[in-house]
Amino acid sequence: MINAAILGAGGLGKNMALLIEQKKEFNLVGICDSSGYLFNENGINGLTVKEAKEIASIPGSVPSSKSIIDLISSHKDKINTIFIALPNLPNEFIPNVTNEIIKTGFKGVLVDALKRTRAVEMIKDLDPELKKAGILYLTGCGATPGLLTAAASLAAQSFVEVLDVTITFGVGIANWDTYKATIREDIAHLEGFNPEIVSRMSDEEIIKELDKRNGVLELHNMEHADDVMLEFANVCSRDKVTVGGLVDTRNAKKPISTNVRITGRTFEGRISTHQFVLGDETTMAANVNGPVLGYMKSGLWLYDLGVRGVLTSADVMPHLMPAKENYLEIQEKQGYQKEKEPIGRKEFQKMMK
Repeated sequence: MINAAILGAGGLGKNMALLIEQKKEFNLVGICDSSGYLFNENGINGLTVKEAKEIASIPGSVPSSKSIIDLISSHKDKINTIFIALPNLPNEFIPNVTNEIIKTGFKGVLVDALKRTRAVEMIKDLDPELKKAGILYLTGCGATPGLLTAAASLAAQSFVEVLDVTITFGVGIANWDTYKATIREDIAHLEGFNPEIVSRMSDEEIIKELDKRNGVLELHNMEHADDVMLEFANVCSRDKVTVGGLVDTRNAKKPISTNVRITGRTFEGRISTHQFVLGDETTMAANVNGPVLGYMKSGLWLYDLGVRGVLTSADVMPHLMPAKENYLEIQEKQGYQKEKEPIGRKEFQKMMK
């Protein structure tokens, strides 16, 4: 069995506890929140976690003001992999937590569902320290970044050059209370807001902001780590990646379908677009936690092969080799006709909506 721990017991953390309980190879042995931590080598019941107002209220738990460090320090030898399901605000929060985990002496696999470009870059900067500590860290492994980033990386294999990656997501949440941290992260992308501003806002101020927008957040040109992750993986430069979407915080039904479109030029000189659409019935919890668990499994496989340091979800895919600078000339010599350049990105995105 793979012994897993979850740092954080918000919406994603609780749903991950339910998901792990349904998996043959995984055993949830540890979970914590700001109130304390719970460890049970025989396994923790998912419903127990879901129904608890806080972890410290569960029988057998240990109240603690530094629950993350206490959980890992006390039981690191019995934990194989950890899901960091903590708020992504401010950007330096999870990188700082990672530094504290390194100090505990934990050896194994860490996986996160970070969203913002700067936060992922900060995790990437910890690569030398994580290698020295004997840790493999997989970052950006949720839905986007994560599932859709990996889909873009895989779809890119059809092309010699990727010209555009457009990710559009739809999220439906029955009420904002379920995913407070996630909603705060999305508000931080709105005009006039940033992670620092949102981290200082009270719940009442967040609710007022949602009321102004009838509970719907329209997000455009987000600072989303899909861009830097696809750049790290040599799929395309970050300026060719656009992320946006709609989040309805008052209805469970998705306002739009989540999808990624990858446009590129093939070795024959043709320009084409691949599209990958997620089923509307899949929730945010399913599309984040499922890939996270899959990357945990891949991470443990890589760990056993001796891989250490930081990788992104786009790295653990077939790798795209950059084209030669004169690839268009080579195509012409090979007898392929050059197609016209695509229309402007803004016009393209309007046309595809």
